[in-house]
Amino acid sequence: MKDILQELESRRASARQGGGPARAAAQHAKGKLTARERIELLLDEESFEEFDMFVAHRCTDFGMEQNRPAGDGVVTGWGTINGRMVYVFSQDFTVLGGSVSATHAQKICKIMDMAIQNGAPVIGINDSGGARIQEGVDSLAGYGEVFQRNILASGVVPQISLIMGPCAGGAVYSPAMTDFIFMVKDTSYMFVTGPDVVKTVTNEVVTAEELGGASTHTRKSSVADGAYENDVEALAEARRLFDFLPLNNRDRAPVRPFFDDPARVESSLDTLIPDNPNLPYDMKELILKVADEGDFLEIQKDFAGNIITGFIRIEGQSVGVVANQPMVLAGCLDIDASRKAARFVRFCDAFEIPILTLVDVPGFLPGTGQEYGGVIKHGAKLLFAYGEATVPKVTVITRKAYGGAYDVMSSKHLRGDFNYAWPTAQIAVMGAKGATEILYRSELGDPGKIAARTRDYEGRFANPFVAAERGFIDEVIMPHSTRRRVARAFASLRNKKLTNPWKKHDNIPL
Repeated sequence: MKDILQELESRRASARQGGGPARAAAQHAKGKLTARERIELLLDEESFEEFDMFVAHRCTDFGMEQNRPAGDGVVTGWGTINGRMVYVFSQDFTVLGGSVSATHAQKICKIMDMAIQNGAPVIGINDSGGARIQEGVDSLAGYGEVFQRNILASGVVPQISLIMGPCAGGAVYSPAMTDFIFMVKDTSYMFVTGPDVVKTVTNEVVTAEELGGASTHTRKSSVADGAYENDVEALAEARRLFDFLPLNNRDRAPVRPFFDDPARVESSLDTLIPDNPNLPYDMKELILKVADEGDFLEIQKDFAGNIITGFIRIEGQSVGVVANQPMVLAGCLDIDASRKAARFVRFCDAFEIPILTLVDVPGFLPGTGQEYGGVIKHGAKLLFAYGEATVPKVTVITRKAYGGAYDVMSSKHLRGDFNYAWPTAQIAVMGAKGATEILYRSELGDPGKIAARTRDYEGRFANPFVAAERGFIDEVIMPHSTRRRVARAFASLRNKKLTNPWKKHDNIPL
């Protein structure tokens, strides 16, 4: 009996070594943690329960039968984050470069199946050289099986991907189908084809960092949601994000203790809006003053800065925030902002997270670049996402809400539950100057007359009261009372029940 126990311990010790001390040291030299170190930091202390520690590949080609490391390059299992269950897999670059074999993929599929069955999120840590060439089509089949699980899990359990090394070729499509992607600056990259292939096919010379690094995917492509300095920071932010999310689509997000008065008055908000309607202000100031303890986790901070998305808590409950940012492009909606916000709204709706929308939007960004790029379809994505959402929706219009963009931003007409406006709100088809130049085109030669017409238009329409008279705005509120009004609105909506007509699925304008 003693010998058997001793053998078990030695096998475990060997499996935990991964590729051995030399390769672990090489991993550290690149500024990267090992697969097991990442899991230790991500999960609560001593909560990790490992699956399939002794699984080995079955390939016998190219001399592979001589090298069958335990675990086959990926560590899988489950544990807890702040006491809440989560499934995790962490690819081990020290074992065969973290390459994906049939058995490697089977290990990932097993925990994804369990996550769907048991209603718990999946966090995948990607650090892999890609498909294991020695296995050929078996490796590709393994990828396909993982992709299918990503699709089935979408909208059922939250999926978070942490890119902590290379992720190239077909491997990128698994993270791409998850809900959130975090990357690490300078050590992680994602691309479908690498720099060498790009040079061969298109003659473009580009580095791996320029082609698919964290900066590229958070600023230009919007593939990733956040870029962090190192593995430790990325793992800490993943834990923070996890705390805002429910375990599955039948669960509610956790309610955290809060130490902030829901009726807190913020007098400074009464002067947030500048007297000159063309001057910008920082919408993040309003978000932070509405949130419990000023805590705001921003998503896709570096992409499409004209719209802000992220999570706050109000009375301890998770709330998704979508807000126009007047500091960037005057808060106009464009292709990128529409895509970014639409995806975020759909995530919140899938997981029953209420949505707070803060509106200051002068319209859609004009120009041939936008029209040729399909702003009509992309703008329709955001419109569709809001109109489809059945979660509690509270909207506050702080200043401009012009034209179709007024409708798109969670208006009463898209089943907004509470639609508030500040006294500074201007709800109209368009700005006063543009409107008067259309209405009084015959008087354009007389600047004095046009100025008077503009003032008259502003007096009649550049306010929230016309919309309030029609019931499109539920209440015109004082800016300083915004937190109290929003908190009470969400409290009244906690038992909201709304269902859409039965359908197999919708056909969102992709």
